[in-house]
Amino acid sequence: MIRIKIIDKYIIRNYIKTFLFTALIFSLISVVIDISEKLDNFIRSQAAVSDVALHYYVHFIAFINGMLWPLFALISVIFFTSRLAKNSEIISILNAGVSFRRMIVPYMVAAGIVSGFHMLANHILIPLGSKIRIPFENQFIWQNTDESRTRHIHLMLDPQNKLYIRNYRQRDSTALDLRLESYNENAELVSFVEAKRAFWKGEPNHWQLKDYIVHTFEGTREHLENKIGAELDTTIDITPKDLTLVKNQQQFMTSSELREFLQKQRSRGIGGTRIFETELYRRTSEPISIFILTIIGMAVASRKTRGGLGLHLAIGISIGALFIVLSRFTMTFTNSESLGPVLGVWLPNIIFGTVALYLVRIAQK
Repeated sequence: MIRIKIIDKYIIRNYIKTFLFTALIFSLISVVIDISEKLDNFIRSQAAVSDVALHYYVHFIAFINGMLWPLFALISVIFFTSRLAKNSEIISILNAGVSFRRMIVPYMVAAGIVSGFHMLANHILIPLGSKIRIPFENQFIWQNTDESRTRHIHLMLDPQNKLYIRNYRQRDSTALDLRLESYNENAELVSFVEAKRAFWKGEPNHWQLKDYIVHTFEGTREHLENKIGAELDTTIDITPKDLTLVKNQQQFMTSSELREFLQKQRSRGIGGTRIFETELYRRTSEPISIFILTIIGMAVASRKTRGGLGLHLAIGISIGALFIVLSRFTMTFTNSESLGPVLGVWLPNIIFGTVALYLVRIAQK
């Protein structure tokens, strides 16, 4: 068991303090830039100042931090480690018999604290905030955010029931030419219901069919029950929101909700879930990248160089920018189905993890 020493507490304290300061500075910069871009939208939509502050920017700051915490960690490590190297504190620690690998321990402890909060925020807190932020954006900033599937909709409600809708009308939640098919365990059609119109009546999954015909099969024989002009109240496991996609919908689902959504969509045979899978894996991979970038930052900044802090920061920001570019690049390929979601999300960590191991291996002893 590794015992925490005074120097470990000193490094952990410097890491956390510098990280919080970096996050504060970049958050302020992000808010100023965002206000300059969206001010016209806020004025045009007549959004209240209190709503902009509480419903948007509080959650916007959390969202931006969730995206950039790995970069903040890298900059923070380079900033305070470079100062330690400049003051010859790194050399003194090594001369005292502390190995470079042992010196990594407090960095990993601090990175674990930051990564733990990042993991909690990514999986729960930021999505909960996005439930407030994204509807606000859709109402006051963006336009045409709903993408409705309106024609020839095929859905598997469960392994034995399939739904087909020829045309769906969003404005009044009406399905035209609906067909609900039922199959047995041998995938044989046993019955289906055809309805000229179906109306959404509310929770729980309450629909009303009008002008419907019931087809029932017994072997090769078919029985018809013609109900033209009649109405039937029934339950169908689908709601209007299942037929509508909202801009950035994956961002305001907690991870448990994302898993439930993916399971439901797969059981219904619905495609287009790659972006949701990518989001789910990203929420875990980014907190892990904090450990990798911390090691890289420490290995780069622990050497005392003539360029000092400026050179170290330049190298660190370049590495961080490269990491973010590579992350977005691989996620783009993942969403376009050129890469598997797991490989696409974790590939930057694999590449930079290899770089981190190499830097530790050649670091000053």
